[in-house]
Amino acid sequence: MSEMKKIATREGFGDEIVAVGKDHPEVVVLDIDIGKSCKTAAFKKELPDQYMNVGIAEQNGAGVAAGLATCGKIPFVVTYAAFGSMRICEMIRQEICYTNLNVKIACSHGGFTPANDGASHQAIEDMGILRTIPNMTVMMPADYNATRKLVRAAAETYGPMYLRFTRDAMEQVYGPDVELEIGKAYQIRDGKDVAIIANGDTVILAVKAAAELEKKGISARVLDMHTIKPLDVEAVKACVNDIGKIITVEDHNILNGLGSAVCEVAAEMGKGIVKRIGIQDQFGESAPYERLLAKNGVTVEDIVNEAVKLQ
Repeated sequence: MSEMKKIATREGFGDEIVAVGKDHPEVVVLDIDIGKSCKTAAFKKELPDQYMNVGIAEQNGAGVAAGLATCGKIPFVVTYAAFGSMRICEMIRQEICYTNLNVKIACSHGGFTPANDGASHQAIEDMGILRTIPNMTVMMPADYNATRKLVRAAAETYGPMYLRFTRDAMEQVYGPDVELEIGKAYQIRDGKDVAIIANGDTVILAVKAAAELEKKGISARVLDMHTIKPLDVEAVKACVNDIGKIITVEDHNILNGLGSAVCEVAAEMGKGIVKRIGIQDQFGESAPYERLLAKNGVTVEDIVNEAVKLQ
């Protein structure tokens, strides 16, 4: 685990989208008038001809993006996760995914990371909603370096994609040389007693929990399932076949997110136990990020306790 300082994954997006835009002049940022929070200010300054602010009009942003994509551009629609998933859901379905256009929806403020902004800004349903739409890829990177790699991969891979970032600063999991592939889980460590599958801001919790479990003589495999659609089915099957005891961890409703996706694989295999740790199908509130997670049982201690019960 890297000793880098805490940094929000939205910062990784802000840095990498500039680099990607310079390498690929067809990349265009469509800002929903929220560039300061979503970190597109540097892109606007350095690549003004590839930048457009469409105002507080998410649906229009999706339509403009679809139009640009038909002309060979690679638009990134940038806003908050709650708005970039739900407010423009119909436009994403009808104008982007149905036509399979090369549009990326890049959203900050995923999960409980907006914290004190309250339930209206905390997107706990977004990945679940969008993973049900055909042609859509859904991702949440674990840290700054993972974000940079997946943003570039998204820009260089055809198709509609949803990328979810954090508002709050996160501890770092990876160094700058990590290599990530869309749709393929990254195994952080191997183990034989329990598999912990996490994504986004909960990957660091899984890593810490595995370290605590090691002290108790419990060996944990840790997977970063940064892409929940397409899910790395083979990696899940390996966990079921090799270990049979899985814990999923996510900063998202336990319904229709990472946990549900993993359960679908295990159910079709007809074996294995999956315990889901995540938001307990309830809205958030205005409170510190860590407190919100703790109220839903999403902590290192909760992961450890669940793993011990499974033994």
